[in-house]
Amino acid sequence: MNKIRPQKNLFRHFRSYFLLVGFLLLFSGCASLKIEETKIGSGWANNSVNTVIFRQNAITSFQDHQFTAYYDENSNLILAKRNPGSDEWLLHKTHYKGNTKDAHNAISIAVDGNGFLHVSWDHHDTPLRYAISKEPLGLELSEEIQMTGIAEEKVSYPQFYNLPDGNLIFLYRSGQSGRGSLIANSYNKDTKSWKQLHDNLIDGENERNAYWQASVDSQGTIHLSWVWRETWDVSTNHDICYARSTDGGFTWEKSSGEKYNLPITAKTAEYAWKVPQGSSLINQTSMTTDASGNPYIASYWNENNSTQFQIVYLKDDNWQKEHTTFRKTLFTLGGGGTKRIPVSRPEILVNSEGNFTTAYLLFRDEERGNKVSLAYKKLNADNWQIKDLTKNAVGEWEPNFDKELYRLKNQLHIFVQKVTQIDGEGIASEPATPVRILEINNLPN
Repeated sequence: MNKIRPQKNLFRHFRSYFLLVGFLLLFSGCASLKIEETKIGSGWANNSVNTVIFRQNAITSFQDHQFTAYYDENSNLILAKRNPGSDEWLLHKTHYKGNTKDAHNAISIAVDGNGFLHVSWDHHDTPLRYAISKEPLGLELSEEIQMTGIAEEKVSYPQFYNLPDGNLIFLYRSGQSGRGSLIANSYNKDTKSWKQLHDNLIDGENERNAYWQASVDSQGTIHLSWVWRETWDVSTNHDICYARSTDGGFTWEKSSGEKYNLPITAKTAEYAWKVPQGSSLINQTSMTTDASGNPYIASYWNENNSTQFQIVYLKDDNWQKEHTTFRKTLFTLGGGGTKRIPVSRPEILVNSEGNFTTAYLLFRDEERGNKVSLAYKKLNADNWQIKDLTKNAVGEWEPNFDKELYRLKNQLHIFVQKVTQIDGEGIASEPATPVRILEINNLPN
């Protein structure tokens, strides 16, 4: 008996060890991602108009109903929705079209607290195009209507943002690249009306303009960040600035709580991170917040002989930067129009647990075969891990995901279409390609 006991104990030790390893693999970020896919329809693919990152939003949810929009091969504006748990999408070809030859002319959508779908499309220094669904959760749109009728003649980059109370914020540029101003409108779901909050929230003073991204946290604070551009040339992008509003966009302040005297200018702006001109700093990327309302801004620029994704974020009232390091190559941005770039602009998500915040970057990179990729790590700990979410290339696709669904259920649903972008606003000659949604419900951590 004395000779047998050590063998039994050794077996027990090994069995306990392998059970523990299996448990950790099952419940840690090492577990395989479960990725599902649904196809919606076929979309215009001769440039990146359906997949540019500044669409706010390409896909969104309301009360478990999910909505999306895209241009088909004939430039028709297509709306689609699905009911909870369904893989089947209901498609509706609206009576509207867009100028799909200009990749700026993207479609942005949002659903207000009453369930009405708001749609704005087809803008690049052109009059506002805006319509609303005729009934809650409906896809049939009204005739084109004004919002406020003020400064709606030269609209670019229309973006909707949902507030926790069911109201909406609408941001757009009035004016041209290098000489534009940021307009902010507010929608009241009870009165079903828009009013202008600011006709010049960020003033380029006829010398520059702001290319922004925004996010709304769980408390309703609107976070706004931007880069300045001095001319039409993307190489003149510089610096990352920041502002926030705790009262629905009426007043704005710095991260310190100091109130801005509006409009914000290059002289009065808070600089989250200084980046000089000529650094290949990209514009119009993404931002988000953690559970405490701290902002995280994602971009890329040249540093240490590579073009690298960067995260600028606020922690303990100080701005910090995460230099990702996983890219290896260098490229230089310059010129105007929609560019054909080796990487997409990144989308950022965060998840806070205990003392750690996990950051996720959603992107496309020629270094990885132009697939849809997800990089993630705990900030100030670990190394970056990267997983490819598609087997095949997606051309010059840029990321857009359902932010409302992620906020409510921590599920990542990504709008995906393979597209071709020729540099400087060129047009390819490609057949329509499938518009798809990738669904990931178990993000690694």
